[in-house]
Amino acid sequence: MAVLRLFASVRVAADTGKVHVPGSTVGEVLAAADEKFGEAFAGVATTCRVWLNGEAAMATDPVDDDDEVALLPPVSGG
Repeated sequence: MAVLRLFASVRVAADTGKVHVPGSTVGEVLAAADEKFGEAFAGVATTCRVWLNGEAAMATDPVDDDDEVALLPPVSGG
């Protein structure tokens, strides 16, 4: 299982910052997280940038058990 790291609003929606999630691609990991955490999480997650081991990721990127997928919501401020 990959490690899913969550930050800011997506972390609040999941009520955790780190969780192990099954999946062989980034898209499968995200789908499993949506199922685990529900509709509110999924709504926030769709606004996030996705990173795989510190690099921008696509849904089709393969994921191994020791990989880290991170969700980073957009940031605003002034």
